[in-house]
Amino acid sequence: MRILLVEDDIRTADIIRKMLSQGGYTVEHAKDGEEGLIMALNETFDAAVFDVMLPKLDGFQLIERIRKNGISLPVIFLSARSTVDDRIQGLQSGGDDYMVKPFALSELLTRIQALIRRATSVTEPTALTVGDLSMDLLSRRITRSGMRIDLQHLEFSLLEYLMRNAGRVVSKTMIIEHVWDYSFDPHTNVVEARICHLRDKIDRPFDNKLIHTIRGVGYILEERD
Repeated sequence: MRILLVEDDIRTADIIRKMLSQGGYTVEHAKDGEEGLIMALNETFDAAVFDVMLPKLDGFQLIERIRKNGISLPVIFLSARSTVDDRIQGLQSGGDDYMVKPFALSELLTRIQALIRRATSVTEPTALTVGDLSMDLLSRRITRSGMRIDLQHLEFSLLEYLMRNAGRVVSKTMIIEHVWDYSFDPHTNVVEARICHLRDKIDRPFDNKLIHTIRGVGYILEERD
């Protein structure tokens, strides 16, 4: 699931992005309304979170442009403006929900989940499966060919990200942004080290390897003959 976050306050954006990433979402961040509009018109997202007071295009102008282009992307507004008129304006401009700052991150996550359920009429998966590898997202139980595999917290998050993107190559930068959620340092080997540890637990005991290195690009988790 991909979320578009348009927020000009970097600290707020980082906090929201980390929370959504931990909730299993892939988050793309735009710093102003114009950048958010370009992303919304050219990429596919499952939901969006817009701050109201944005540079270049404010949140209300942004959603009006999006709606005029026929895009029915579910949108939650975030704003310090809390009057009834502000909320009405947000909903009338095309928003699906409106939250007043400060807000609880857990409530934002719950509201996003509700928007996506209503928009797709489907329930988010509670389990991921790739070949004989299974992950229960509720119990955090991982098995391969029926064998229980215990992972540390970061290893679990890394495997979850790979499984959610099964069959797609993910770069070192993508992994470090969505699993560790801090600025990418091209000289760090933290990703390689964690992938190595993950392979020891997920692949080494089995003949059929699932985690593959795409040299110079990144990694892919998939079942191969």
